[in-house]
Amino acid sequence: MRRVYGFFLLWLAVGTMIAAAEAPDAAGKNDDANPVAQVRNERGWEYGPFLNWGTGVGNRSDYKFFWGGFELGKVMTPVIRAKFLTGQFGMAGNIMPLWQAYTPPPHTVPITCVTSAGQLYPCNYPFGGGTFRGVSLTPVIFRWNFLTHSRRIQPWFQAAGGLIYTTHKYPPNYLSNNNPARGPLLNGGTSVWNFSPQGGGGVHIFVHSKRSLDIGVNGVHISSASLGDHNPGVNASVQVQVGYTFWK
Repeated sequence: MRRVYGFFLLWLAVGTMIAAAEAPDAAGKNDDANPVAQVRNERGWEYGPFLNWGTGVGNRSDYKFFWGGFELGKVMTPVIRAKFLTGQFGMAGNIMPLWQAYTPPPHTVPITCVTSAGQLYPCNYPFGGGTFRGVSLTPVIFRWNFLTHSRRIQPWFQAAGGLIYTTHKYPPNYLSNNNPARGPLLNGGTSVWNFSPQGGGGVHIFVHSKRSLDIGVNGVHISSASLGDHNPGVNASVQVQVGYTFWK
């Protein structure tokens, strides 16, 4: 988790430095030539597609992710003065009909088994794996857009929570409910439903007065909240997202 928090703090630092280093524009000044100021003043809607690639960290570093979806959001407030955090609050949500997680293929793992007489002996036990597919919904994204003098770059950070459904229980676990070393409750051991609290930051890079290329980095935690028999989860993953946004 320390590495994920590090990525989050890095993006927060980048956003605050950009916002603090550049004086704010006067409201409404040269909006046609200043897409960032135009979006700030109009407080309009934003929508567009995105793709996401990620990797687990720590004991999940061999897990990889590929997601794709559509996001809808809106700038909600005028500029709120808060020194170096001066900016605007926005809300968004997204849906990802493409959600894939790539884990090591099914394999066996060495464990210690127990005979009927209570004697211990080494043995191998089947463990699941492979590609998992599903869909994800993130209904609430809280986003803070930093006030910046830049005409093309709008930095932001966000916090969000999502829900994931997979066609098989995720993450993989022992494949049998008769594990002699660990008891009778390991049939998949996890759940087809998982939650995804997350946080991160990024930038809108305006390529047109109403179009932006979006790049972000999120730290995402995946957990079933013990909906399954066991909740190994994915404690931390780093997700890089690239999108294209239309502003209305």
